[in-house]
Amino acid sequence: VMDFGTQGEPPAHPQLLDWLATDFVEHKWDVKRTIKQMLMSAAYRQSTRATPDKLEKDPKNRFLSRGPRFRLQGEFIRDQALAVSGLLVNKVGGPGVKPYQPPGLWNEVSLNGGLRFRRDTGEKLYRRSMYIYWRRSAPHPGMTIFDAPTREKTVVLRARTNTPLQALYTLNDEQFTEASRFFAERIMKEGGKTPASRIAHGYRLVTSHKPSPLALQVLTGLYNEELSAFRNDPERANALLAVGEKKRDETLDAVEHAAWTIVASTILNMDAALTRF
Repeated sequence: VMDFGTQGEPPAHPQLLDWLATDFVEHKWDVKRTIKQMLMSAAYRQSTRATPDKLEKDPKNRFLSRGPRFRLQGEFIRDQALAVSGLLVNKVGGPGVKPYQPPGLWNEVSLNGGLRFRRDTGEKLYRRSMYIYWRRSAPHPGMTIFDAPTREKTVVLRARTNTPLQALYTLNDEQFTEASRFFAERIMKEGGKTPASRIAHGYRLVTSHKPSPLALQVLTGLYNEELSAFRNDPERANALLAVGEKKRDETLDAVEHAAWTIVASTILNMDAALTRF
């Protein structure tokens, strides 16, 4: 994929590459236009749904008979969680920011042992991932877990892996836990009065489609279980809702809010949220 030289595999669509190159030159080397043209093409926008006929004729999707299905990049996953929770700051430009990271991260690789990571506060915690301050010897661990390059050298294509660490990060990291509880607030305020309507609302915000009957049943059962558990241990509910810098809406019932936070976190960690379909 990355090597069109003598050691690489020949391109599957050489005529298309020639046409794109010619079109790129004829339109004055306009990079933005060329990228937009590819993103708006029928081939790029097609569904990942594979019919038996497509699988038989194009099992490896070499002829682009369907859209590719793959896990999203770490920046997209973090930004999506912040966006659906209402925390994302859309400000453009400015210096790099230092969001949540494990304490003591930088001093472990500091030559003099005196360099300490100091987390930012306020809206800087919720800037887009492209603005995260990047220290090559100690990059943001969440981005590293999702295969972000170290930036020590350029790469044509990122590696893409699936490991248990990724799930541990999105389920337990302070950034995602805080986003989950604010996403839960949004579900409670916008999703109606019943658990079913709230789950459907939250599910659609993240995945852009309605939950299946099975998904609705499972998430409703999860909500009822967590609600009962937090009622028996309200201190655990308060501890969950205290994660993150931004304060919660105190008018919402803490136990109910904690239960919806677990549901919100589950939705954000579903394959439909983490995968490009």
